[in-house]
Amino acid sequence: MLEKSDRPRLLIFVIAYHAESTLRQVLERVPRAIFDEYACEVLVVDDASTDRTFEIGQDYRHVHPETPMTVLRNERNQGYGGNQKVGYTYAIAEKFDFVAMIHGDGQYAPEELPRLMEPLRDGRADAVFGSRMMVPGAARKGGMPLYKFVGNKILTRAQNALLGTRLSEFHSGYRIYSTRALARIPYRLNSNDFHFDTEIIIQFLNAKLTIEELPIPTYYGDEICRVNGMKYAKDVMVATTKNALHRAGVLYQRRFDTEEQENAHYDLKLGYASSHSWALEAVPPGGNVIDIGAGPGGMAQELLGKSCNVAVVDQFDLSVKPTDIEDASRIKVFVQDLDEAPKFDVRPYEHLLLLDVIEHLKSPEQFLERLRAQFDHEPKHLVLTTPNIAFVVQRLMLLAGQFNYGKTGILDRTHTRLFTFRSIRQLLEDTGFRIKEIRGVPAPFPKALGDNVVSRFALNVNLALIRVSKTLFSYQIFIEAEGTPDMHFVLANTKESSAKREAKRQRTTNGHAVLDGTVNGQNGHAALDGRMNGHAATLGGGGNGSR
Repeated sequence: MLEKSDRPRLLIFVIAYHAESTLRQVLERVPRAIFDEYACEVLVVDDASTDRTFEIGQDYRHVHPETPMTVLRNERNQGYGGNQKVGYTYAIAEKFDFVAMIHGDGQYAPEELPRLMEPLRDGRADAVFGSRMMVPGAARKGGMPLYKFVGNKILTRAQNALLGTRLSEFHSGYRIYSTRALARIPYRLNSNDFHFDTEIIIQFLNAKLTIEELPIPTYYGDEICRVNGMKYAKDVMVATTKNALHRAGVLYQRRFDTEEQENAHYDLKLGYASSHSWALEAVPPGGNVIDIGAGPGGMAQELLGKSCNVAVVDQFDLSVKPTDIEDASRIKVFVQDLDEAPKFDVRPYEHLLLLDVIEHLKSPEQFLERLRAQFDHEPKHLVLTTPNIAFVVQRLMLLAGQFNYGKTGILDRTHTRLFTFRSIRQLLEDTGFRIKEIRGVPAPFPKALGDNVVSRFALNVNLALIRVSKTLFSYQIFIEAEGTPDMHFVLANTKESSAKREAKRQRTTNGHAVLDGTVNGQNGHAALDGRMNGHAATLGGGGNGSR
């Protein structure tokens, strides 16, 4: 057995409300083996019960001094979710490695604790959930009422579809967490009600933390159920739907925002109709491309896969690096703030990408004019995407008095300018670009819901609606445009070409003058020869006559 100082620290958190008849038995059922393997403490938090729950917990602590134990009582009822927040905050503050929540009513077997701890102890998971649904038929044999069994199945299936998961049960209260993982998520923003359990699952999924399920026995006794089933189902589905909209960037939810890096959400949307898929298709294999506002560099990697020569520009260095020497030789990185005058040269590149960039700039007009100042008569193919502020969801939200900025989506808080189809077209035309194609982009349902039947159906519906009204139903705007040279270049080029043309004309004119002089000289000789011949003839004739 490890020394106490070397063992992982585990907080056994007993959540209790009106549990005077069951609390003592639950505490006695905690297996002693867990205290040998982990440096354990038991925490009982009584959520302002009006019975003797707190006193029974304290009595047990005094009778069992060998068990490290703390008993607390909330002065005001915090609710099921609020009481969990108390326990998890305690676990983090006291620097425990893990916290295991069991219920004071005995519904979840404390005897299973050593087995459930194994994935966390071995580093395979950030959270372990005990599932009553993994073994077919076990939940009903354990006494789970039919209406709860059916409701559990329906809700879990709907949540799996919306979240792109395959959990067997979302609604078990037997949970063990790594405190390191808990510290990464904003669990304190969650509801104090029973759907706290759903919201914390969503947070773990969004943070890409690992959840492992293990089967547990089902036990239903004579405990009082304090859950309003219909309200709970509604709250669960509302929370899950809000997260789907949050992932899609339509409705920002701070509680579901678990990304640590500001640009972490700028991942590629590929494999379905999206701005990134279309931008990638617009660049031919082997092209010379500069990706301006490249973000982490995912698009650059895809372009390298098409044998393109790639340059990227962003205010941060790439977080995605080429993986071999050949790739590294085909990518050039410019690090600069795009609100400053360009320090990069676009002339070597015929394809320019501005994907979800223009809306971040303080002065898009000035940026495009500075960009165009580098253009010459070589063709420039611009691919630009930007959110459509006239999207129907944004219109409805504004109608309801909602205009909330967040970290992603159309109302990303880093956006400084927002565009409609008409205003972005006008901006490009005013700065000298010729629009070749303008399309509406659907919302990224596969990104929000996972790539499944539901998300694909929603995507196809959105594409059909875009054909009805591009302005109303497009989530983003996709534009391909042709660059035209700036007037300063045109004037300079005109002066230079005119001077060359005049020089050529002068050389041609002088050549003709020389040639004319030569011809005239030849004619003079001919005339002289004629006169000489005439004199000769006259002389000859006189001689003949004399003879």
